[in-house]
Amino acid sequence: MDPMSDLNMATTPTSQTHDDYPQEQSQTGRLPSGVYVPMLAFFTPTDGIDVAATQRHTARLLAAGVAGLVVHGSNGEAVHMSRRERHEVIEAVADAVRHETDSHAPVPIIAGCGAQSLRETLELCQEAKDAGATHALVLPPGYYSSILSKDAIVSFFHEVASRSAIPILIYNFPAAANGVDLDSDTLLRIATHPRVVGVKLTCGNTGKLARVVAGAPKVRGGRDDFFVAGGSADFILQGLVVGGHGTISGFANLAPRACVRIGELFDRGLLKEARELQHEMARADWLAIRYGFVGVKAAMPLFHGKGETSCAEPRLPFTRLDENGASVAEIEQGMLGAMEIEARLAVEAAGN
Repeated sequence: MDPMSDLNMATTPTSQTHDDYPQEQSQTGRLPSGVYVPMLAFFTPTDGIDVAATQRHTARLLAAGVAGLVVHGSNGEAVHMSRRERHEVIEAVADAVRHETDSHAPVPIIAGCGAQSLRETLELCQEAKDAGATHALVLPPGYYSSILSKDAIVSFFHEVASRSAIPILIYNFPAAANGVDLDSDTLLRIATHPRVVGVKLTCGNTGKLARVVAGAPKVRGGRDDFFVAGGSADFILQGLVVGGHGTISGFANLAPRACVRIGELFDRGLLKEARELQHEMARADWLAIRYGFVGVKAAMPLFHGKGETSCAEPRLPFTRLDENGASVAEIEQGMLGAMEIEARLAVEAAGN
């Protein structure tokens, strides 16, 4: 079916059952566990998309062993881009992934496709697929949150999943959705659809994460094919302890190896070491949380060399943090411990 056909219909559930829908992810299993990086957006001095920096960063993250990439998440400034620019960024990332990885072990590329209407969300999903994305990350449409019922939100996600060109993940980030915070019961209702294949919980609620991990197989016919990830590097270990599958963390732009190492230590049963590393990551990530993507961008040349100076530039209305100012000094000092660990892990990997 053309995903854009009959969009003038009311967004109510169709007469089809979920078993009638394509089940790409159910057939291939859950998204791989691990660290997913919501990539920063890089711009040229003339305010265009910096394809070279985007692809250089993609290669750096893949070399660090991340499980997948997220394009146009909250760290990716998609709200500051045109549709053409969004396509250009996904295409650049997908091209780099093809060159840097084994085609027999494809890396998921998850594209942010949140919009306020069903029509535009489906258009973004189709355009993301055309550019090379494998999955879409979708926010609840929160503009009219005061009159938006839970039933309407569930229906919205099910309609998107049924008609999207690619499988979708739920993006639960109240700050980016006008305060809409999906509870575990609502998330599990949405998860009954086989083409809703995961959730990113930037809300930071580890109790909710535990309930969704436990409940998802029950609402999906016994299948363990629903990916549950926290949305910040300050609770990677906490999520893993209750059965989560990884993280989608903005701080992983800076310290992907350290984020990956937490999961490796946990898998090996080295909980003391995992806790110590998690403590360091939580301290560093607090600066990323406080300053947002602008702070993460400011840290790029601090820890990845002066060649990444252009990567520190956000797009207006935001401006770059003063590299000689107190904010950048605080970011450098607060992230130093985590970034020293990151540097040691890079040296360790190069020696193997």
